[in-house]
Amino acid sequence: MQLELYQQETERLARDIEAMLDDVRQRLQQKQTLSGLEQAGVLHALQVLTENAIGKAKIVIKQRQQPVPVSAYDAFAQLHRNHLIDDQAMRNWTAAIGLRNRIVHDYLNMDMRVIENLIKERQYQLQVQFLLTPMFTV
Repeated sequence: MQLELYQQETERLARDIEAMLDDVRQRLQQKQTLSGLEQAGVLHALQVLTENAIGKAKIVIKQRQQPVPVSAYDAFAQLHRNHLIDDQAMRNWTAAIGLRNRIVHDYLNMDMRVIENLIKERQYQLQVQFLLTPMFTV
């Protein structure tokens, strides 16, 4: 039962953040600029979305009764080795985790134009779709 509740919460979070980022995307497509507070909110949303996906990846690994890696990169590499994600998804996860790391550790060097392009292209769908996928079919 706890896994079902966890899955429900990851889905709720994914939908909430997706809706917010979709609103931001629409504003950006209309050539509206984001305030500093909005930019910070977008970065936080991307960070939380990715961290939630990392947590879910580790739970999937644990449910398969395999050793759970500490590193986010290693967790997705293990999903890849288990054929739960394909080569392209692995490359995308490497990029998403790298972005999350830059948001957390290199925040003084964030280029919001890159982030805005990511939002315009809906690249956050990688995390959203992963979180919406039931845990036992990931």
